[in-house]
Amino acid sequence: MIHIQKLAKKYKGAAQFSLADLNLSVYKNEIFGLIGPNGAGKTTLISILCALIEPTSGSFTIDGLTYKKNKKELKRLLGVVPQEYALYPTLTAFENLMYFGSMYGLKNRPLEVKVTETIQKLGLEQFSNKKIATFSGGMKRRINLIAGILHNPKVLFLDEPTVGVDVQSKNVIIKYLQELNQKGTTIIYTSHHLNEAENFCTRVGIIDYGRLIAKGTPKELIGKYDGTHNLEDVFITLTGKNLRDHV
Repeated sequence: MIHIQKLAKKYKGAAQFSLADLNLSVYKNEIFGLIGPNGAGKTTLISILCALIEPTSGSFTIDGLTYKKNKKELKRLLGVVPQEYALYPTLTAFENLMYFGSMYGLKNRPLEVKVTETIQKLGLEQFSNKKIATFSGGMKRRINLIAGILHNPKVLFLDEPTVGVDVQSKNVIIKYLQELNQKGTTIIYTSHHLNEAENFCTRVGIIDYGRLIAKGTPKELIGKYDGTHNLEDVFITLTGKNLRDHV
């Protein structure tokens, strides 16, 4: 589904590359976890794949499309759920989702049905006509997710989809994402919750200093490095214990 070849990015005025000769393939219908310390290059990589910024060198395709020749078609394939809430606080949940759905080209009765069904699926039916400003973190996170999947994307990018939510909301979100994946959506997932990544992802790639330093199933990675018992152990072994404060 995604094929990346020697992808590199150096921002203007930067001393170092944010991405350096990165090669990676993500297969159709998998849940691929992209993990790494702060400033490792995860956000830059996702921004390039979403055709928001251009790479300095290298190339990639998504479902056979390139960002140079098929930028509009490429964007239609993608769903993006950012870590920050991309919602209007003074609008209701229903109004927010109708607006975002219309931006994908959806409209009228089919959009209303899709919004209503998904709100109900994620347990928010009774709050549909309440303003987002009144919602808890877990409720906002679920609406944020819905906004990114209304157009049934082939590839879904998730940035910390369960950060700051209660256990019940987390379980509902993860279950729904697994259902989307089973229906054919390829998921690219980034998170600092390594235990969640270990259980949720079919494969994981660890990125550091702009380079992909390891990839495989969680089980494969845990079995590869001596003294590691979980994905967090692998992560610390490969990236070290030093703080990675980043601005």
